Amino acid sequence: MADIAIFNDDAFTLSSLTAAINEQPFVPGRISELGIFGEEGITHTTIQIERDGDTLALVASSSRGSPAAVVTGSRRNLIPFNTVHLPQRAAILADEIQNLRAFGQETELEALQTVVNRRLAKMRLQLDATHEFHRIGAIKGKILDADGASVVVDLMDRFGIKQQVVAYGLDDPKTEIRNRNQDVLEAVEDALGSTPFSGVRVVCGRNFWRKLLVLPTVKETFLNTTMAAALRGDPRGSLELDALVFERYRGRVGGVGFIGDDEAYAVPEGVPDLFISRFAPGDYMEAVNTTGLPYYAKQEIMPFNKGVEIEAQSNPIHLCTRPKAVIRLKA
Repeated sequence: MADIAIFNDDAFTLSSLTAAINEQPFVPGRISELGIFGEEGITHTTIQIERDGDTLALVASSSRGSPAAVVTGSRRNLIPFNTVHLPQRAAILADEIQNLRAFGQETELEALQTVVNRRLAKMRLQLDATHEFHRIGAIKGKILDADGASVVVDLMDRFGIKQQVVAYGLDDPKTEIRNRNQDVLEAVEDALGSTPFSGVRVVCGRNFWRKLLVLPTVKETFLNTTMAAALRGDPRGSLELDALVFERYRGRVGGVGFIGDDEAYAVPEGVPDLFISRFAPGDYMEAVNTTGLPYYAKQEIMPFNKGVEIEAQSNPIHLCTRPKAVIRLKA
């Protein structure tokens, strides 16, 4: 019969539990799959983004010998961002392990580890969903909390800029999709300046995607070409139009889409450090001043040995360092 004292085994230390939760099968969202967020651990809980306010201006002509226009230096400033603390707890009560027996060739320790890993797996999945939600928020320019209303970080406000918006007019069958795509590419170019990019991926809400598929000018693009089969393929796939790759984004919680049904976001690809994920150390004595990991897990015996509490946490900040380069599209 299992005994709660078995939790004193080395298999349930901070390091072993953290290793276990980091090794859980990862079920990423689409943004995580794309790998556009560069991930790193940091040893503190705040990061700073350096913003260079350099702009170019035309030089006005003047008569020879007259005073020249003054060229000022770069207006650089540091914008701090705090990491977000995402903790969650689970309890394994004494009654749950009271009659725990070794199954097959398992020892009591192995069987108990299976129970713990099941809890860690569920906690990991919830943290993964939260990371995806925050990354979508970084793309949209506003990271929201779990309630979908409280603002964690408003990137537009912090950078002091306005989001660029392109209205696609997908309800008008005469809309020239090529012109709208050109507007998006030029808006990205203007925002990035001399920084090159390899392409643009557009993640679409469900209504935006459906309207795009049936737009006459989109159909005409594919008809009588080798790509005509795309019109008969899976409507949940992706379409490449004028160097833009459009795809339907699937991500909903409680019936609310991570991306609004009638909107889409154009994300430039191939730009170094455009999107970053940084992970701070967990708030445990053992983790102080160490390089942060994406996930932590730790256990503690409950009062009177009634059971064990397991805590899993992540301390991330997901950011777009040049939010003006992400263009919002309206159906």
